[in-house]
Amino acid sequence: MGESIFIGGGGAEQNEAQVLLLNRANRHGLVAGATGTGKTVTLQILAEGFSNAGVPVFCADVKGDLSGICVSGSHEHKLHPKLISRAEKIGFDDYDYAATPAVFWDVFGEKGHPVRTTISDMGPLLLSRLMDLSETQEGVLTVAFEYADDEGMLLLDLKDLRKLLNHMGDKEVRDEISREYGNVATASLGAIQRRLLVLEREGAEQFFGEPALKLQDFMRTTRDGRGFVNVLDSTTLINSPRLYSTFLLWLLSQLFEELPEVGDPDKPKMVFFFDEAHLLFNDAPRALLEKIEQVVRLIRSKGVGVFFVTQNPRDLPDSVLAQLGNRIQHALRAYTPAERKGVKAAAQSFRENEAFDTEDVITDLGVGEALVSTLDAKGAPGIVQRTLIRPPSSRLGPATEAERKAEMENSPVLGLYDEAIDRESAYEILLEREEEAAEAAERLAKEEERARKEMERKKANAPRRRRSSRMTPTERAVNTATRTIARDLTKYVLRGIFGGRRR
Repeated sequence: MGESIFIGGGGAEQNEAQVLLLNRANRHGLVAGATGTGKTVTLQILAEGFSNAGVPVFCADVKGDLSGICVSGSHEHKLHPKLISRAEKIGFDDYDYAATPAVFWDVFGEKGHPVRTTISDMGPLLLSRLMDLSETQEGVLTVAFEYADDEGMLLLDLKDLRKLLNHMGDKEVRDEISREYGNVATASLGAIQRRLLVLEREGAEQFFGEPALKLQDFMRTTRDGRGFVNVLDSTTLINSPRLYSTFLLWLLSQLFEELPEVGDPDKPKMVFFFDEAHLLFNDAPRALLEKIEQVVRLIRSKGVGVFFVTQNPRDLPDSVLAQLGNRIQHALRAYTPAERKGVKAAAQSFRENEAFDTEDVITDLGVGEALVSTLDAKGAPGIVQRTLIRPPSSRLGPATEAERKAEMENSPVLGLYDEAIDRESAYEILLEREEEAAEAAERLAKEEERARKEMERKKANAPRRRRSSRMTPTERAVNTATRTIARDLTKYVLRGIFGGRRR
């Protein structure tokens, strides 16, 4: 395990090796380029390098190709001659085939271990982003979280949140909450419930629940000291881009909140690859953008490196781009004025190399070729170099179903997340309160019916009066007081059962 990761070289004319220093990898990075230019292979060789250095990795497998990282490359592969030729051309003398230890995950539990979190852990801000709520609706959702917390009700899955919103729709409960927490409009509750229905149809119901993911299981190493590469199968998840981006942001936020400060370690504690990074910033409200910027800026001191993988650097806000010290730029296309403007901006982000015009080279790069600039030992950006990316040691292409299954059967987290559990939470508590309220109402109704029949019986057995059969004023007052007391007692008991009366 060295102190750097070999990225590639410049070929016979310029054989200077390009490396990524491990003690600068937590300064984050960018892998950009048009579709089909080799971004996925670059991500693969970086993941291999970090794993070999003992650094756990998380990456999203959007196209399914990254699953091949768990399988060794082969001399029988049709690209073998080209891979060997490239390794020789860039002076990669140690090149050999090898598999990388991997753990497969899947939000839907089909192509990997299930990944879950709870509604409470997600929080109202990210959940509002996931459901595309307005500012007013986000405020109501925040009130719901506060109310549930004060009432001692856990919010674990979507049915908990749905039950809580239904409970808050009760007029007496809603009035009580509005007095204590702020106005809760029926229209906002209805809008949130409709968005919950959309989430369920997108498959988010499987994502929320227990057992919730423990970040320590993303940060495992093998017995020989290599880091596991956690591959999140996103071939289906990417069809729900808001769920995809919100999940990855949640994961990044959890790392930020749970990991201790370590400063600048000799190597990262974990590296996080965010593929299709533009989805994170599309239509994001200002409050969320500020949170993303804060996490990216500060998570470096937790020893976590974040690499954004996207088609064009313009997909990321300038405030985030400024935090990315290590850059690998594959080819960009420039057919329109907007694309030419993007190429110029990408070229200007590099430290200039006098040997070539960076702007011209970006559009001239071949597949598997990139402009590379990494931070040097002093933390300064290196001069940009035209680089042939090294070939991967693991398979180029996806793993077979049998190979994926075999990897999962030998997984270090086998059996920890495969079976969902459903313990008592808001749904069960509110359901029990409703049942108690129904039973109490039924008992009171029977008591009233019994009292009415008793009064009718006494009335029937009383001696007939010659005068009018109307009740005396005293009888009317007693009868009215009895009904009032029964009605108030019913409201008091139901309010206590539903949690509206403060303890």
